[in-house]
Amino acid sequence: MRKLFAFVATLFLLFSCDSEPQGNNYLKKMKKYRYQMNVTFSDKNTSPLKPEDLKDFKSLDFFPVDTIYKVKAKFKPAKNAKFMSMKTNTSEVVPYKLYGVATFKIGNKEHKLNLYQYQQMDFTGEFEERLFLPFHDTTNGKETYEGGRYIDVKIPRGKKVVIDFNKAYNPYCVYNEKYVCPVVPAENTLEIPIYAGVKNFKK
Repeated sequence: MRKLFAFVATLFLLFSCDSEPQGNNYLKKMKKYRYQMNVTFSDKNTSPLKPEDLKDFKSLDFFPVDTIYKVKAKFKPAKNAKFMSMKTNTSEVVPYKLYGVATFKIGNKEHKLNLYQYQQMDFTGEFEERLFLPFHDTTNGKETYEGGRYIDVKIPRGKKVVIDFNKAYNPYCVYNEKYVCPVVPAENTLEIPIYAGVKNFKK
């Protein structure tokens, strides 16, 4: 499948943090996290950028880090979920299954998002601790990519799950059409702006 697994593997290896930052260390860890993202995008061996864009690349464009967008959500696991075909930006489809539902508040309003598991993760074992969270919000098509963004989430061990929108990133097809990127399901739409994470890519 065209560039999909390489894309997923790169993100899990380079952009995921095994422990959630706490207290005053959070801003320092997010600064390091963003630095590592920029290093990845700057390296021709790991960057999704086209050669002509890589030549002038300096940094991704980020929203300021805001702890309001790092939420501890209630987690409800899905029962007897089966793998399904998720649409992509191409004619290809990818196998995901609903893993559970996260419920959380930003401001005074409650929101829900589905968490998905990629079928490949089951048999490789390498990334089995991670879930896929694609989402839309009202910044799409303005400050952020119109097709929505992604977050990688550590599999919860109990009834809570941490979702850090400061780690929201663009699908790789934003930077290069050779990548196959899952389309954000309509049910994962937030009717609020998420001013966190990576902004849209400007060449």
